Amino acid sequence: MTVTLTPEKAPERPAHRDGNVLRWLGAYTASTIGDSVYYMALAWAAARTGSAYQTGLVLAAGSIPRALLLLGGGVLADRFGPRRVVVVSDTARCLVILGLAGALLLTSPTVWMLIAVALVFGAADALFLPAVGALPPRITAAGQLARVQGMRGLATRAANLMGAPLGGLAVALGGPVLAFAAAGVLFAVSLPLLLSVRMSPLPAPEQPAEPGQPAEPAGTAWRELVDGLRHIRRHPLLGPLMLVVAVSELGFVGPLNLGLILLSQERGWGASGMGWVIAAFGAGAGASALLLAVRGRLPRAGLVMCLTVLIGAAAIAALAYAPSVPLAAGVAALIGLFAGLGGALCGALVQTAADPAYLGRVTSVSTLFTHALAPLSYPVTGAAAALWGTGPVFVASASLCAAGAVAGLALAPLRRAELPR
Repeated sequence: MTVTLTPEKAPERPAHRDGNVLRWLGAYTASTIGDSVYYMALAWAAARTGSAYQTGLVLAAGSIPRALLLLGGGVLADRFGPRRVVVVSDTARCLVILGLAGALLLTSPTVWMLIAVALVFGAADALFLPAVGALPPRITAAGQLARVQGMRGLATRAANLMGAPLGGLAVALGGPVLAFAAAGVLFAVSLPLLLSVRMSPLPAPEQPAEPGQPAEPAGTAWRELVDGLRHIRRHPLLGPLMLVVAVSELGFVGPLNLGLILLSQERGWGASGMGWVIAAFGAGAGASALLLAVRGRLPRAGLVMCLTVLIGAAAIAALAYAPSVPLAAGVAALIGLFAGLGGALCGALVQTAADPAYLGRVTSVSTLFTHALAPLSYPVTGAAAALWGTGPVFVASASLCAAGAVAGLALAPLRRAELPR
């Protein structure tokens, strides 16, 4: 009798020991630090060149093409591959910023020059953000995606901590020219790392296409975009996830950015007090990222995601009534911990649930809510705080954030969602 032995499947390599993932992470970190240095240099150059109103125009200019082109960036990431789009967008950002640094050696900056650079940079960002979010499922196993989200969160926190001081030091030593040059070099550093990342091919579709119908969406960019939106709407998990992201982000962004500034002014905490609160939030978010990076997976991810967002919403409401800086910092740490964990789990669920052929478009939709539409709540937050004070605004925003979590809990596919082992 002949016995046939079936070879066991090789265990997947942990993401933190996978050189392919680490090269991607190094490229992402360098690029994110470059972002921080660029924004520091842009703000400094704009403030030295024009009025406060013109400085605001320069800083806001990049958000326009980012909001308009994000969904198109997702289409390009799916059509040409996310790594290729990331490399092209990082190359564009590198050349634009180094070109600006060279131009500033010969002439003084003008407001219109800075606005033009911000517009081009924002357009490149619209390509970069969906593509970089679609890369992890193509470079590691599905069971490692939660760990990758934790590692990415740690890289983001580290980049935020290093980028602003590095940009400030460059401005102090050589003005905006040196700061822009440093940002361009950081973008350049990411390119060879990205080029060395190995991409797994897209899996074949589970069901063959009907005669006369393409296996993948084809044709115009508009058709591919509509097909991606239809994929989200029809998916039992992606639709609820996008609903939670959209609603909770609208309630989260205003208080934790503009609202915190207004709260510090109202309480007389000053810049140093606000700095402690922001640092505590960053520490909490870093702790949640470290938890995922170490554990790699949390059971009942959908339920945990909704509950952590709900707890984070309650902490947002409590922050407005903290009587002192130490207590406010403690509450901010809880917000960072729970909201950060919920956000990372949401990202991992999106990446594991989406069909790999649609990842760029799915990521572009979630990024549209977090990076483009949610900041539109700033004027509403400011106007409401001027009318009713910060306390009611924080409570209203927290209620909106909690509504997103409750909606997720009410939807069984999301409540029961699990990450792959």
